[in-house]
Formats: sequence, C-alpha cells, structure tokens
Amino acid sequence: MPVALTIAPDPPAPLSPPRKRWTRAECAALESSGVWDQQKLELIDGELISKMGKNRPHVNALVTMMQWLVDTFGRGRVNPEAPVDVAPQDNPTNEPEPDLIVLRRATTSFQTSRPQPADLALVVEIADTTLRFDLTVKARLYARAGIVEYWVLDLTGRRLIVHREPELGSYRSVIAYSESEKVAPLASPQHELPVGDIFRP
Repeated sequence: MPVALTIAPDPPAPLSPPRKRWTRAECAALESSGVWDQQKLELIDGELISKMGKNRPHVNALVTMMQWLVDTFGRGRVNPEAPVDVAPQDNPTNEPEPDLIVLRRATTSFQTSRPQPADLALVVEIADTTLRFDLTVKARLYARAGIVEYWVLDLTGRRLIVHREPELGSYRSVIAYSESEKVAPLASPQHELPVGDIFRP
C-alpha cells in the first residue's frame, strides 16, 4: 500500500567558513571564458554542487526509467539531464539539471529557450547518495516553481517517491510506492509503471 511521507525539516547547518555564492550569470561568464573545466556541476541555491559519477545501479535505473517514459510519452518529449528554469525568484541562483524531464510538447519547440516550469509534465531524480538532498532542497525548489509532479527514485530503499500538489513552496502530497506497487503519471494516467520493473537487472 502506498505510504504518505512527511519530510522532517533540515537539521541546523554546522558552522563553516563563508563560501562564495554563485549566480547563473557568473557561471555563464566562466563557461564562455574557458575557465569552466566542463565538470559536471549543478547550480543550486547559489552553490555549485558536484554531480558525482553514476554507479552501475544508477545508470541501469536511469536507462530503464527513460525507456519507460519514452514508451509512454514519445522520444521527442523526454530529455535526460537538461537544465530547466525554476521560479523567477530562484532563477538567478539556481540551474537544476534533473536526471529526466518530460515536456508537455516536443523538444524541438525549445530551439532558443529552455523549458519553463509550466512546460514540464514530470521531473525525475534518481537518488542513492543524494536522497535527502532530492527530498528536501530540490523538492522545495521544484514546488516553488509549481512543477506539478516530481518523482524521486530511491535506489537504496527500492521505492518511488511521488510528489504532487505544489503549494506555498512544498508538495502537499508525498507518497512512497514500493517495488510491488504501480503508479501512473498525472500527464498519462492510463499508463501505470510497475515500480519493481525499474529495479530489475
């Protein structure tokens, strides 16, 4: 049976030395100057977060989830690791790159601009070591943007955590589906995903 989750607030941050807060404009300038070393970095709340190398279970889950999404929505609407815009107040210091996004219309519609929150039917993060970050920091970021559905695939817990009903910077509905259950995305309710299929080798 699906289980509703309550995410506890983050514990107080330990004292640490001041850190440089980055903006998207500064990151773009570094990239164009050649200083940016093409590392896999993601800008979240003004900090450059290293997107660590993916282990084999992460890669397998990503490939399987992407194939299911392509079968459900069509290849032209599913993008892996594509940067997206978030809420206007968050955009200057945030440029998330979800593992997978599902667009409401074909990728070819975005020749000169990136998808806006209203263009996103579904955002998916695949989490092993980043689970708490994905369930707190990223969930709040996506909720503030009004992204209607956000999935976190918990590789260690072998479950899919589905976030819906964004309101006032959080998701009112957060439900965990075990590997023995099925869930359908809001944008395609006739297609049910057997969660356990994502974890099969």
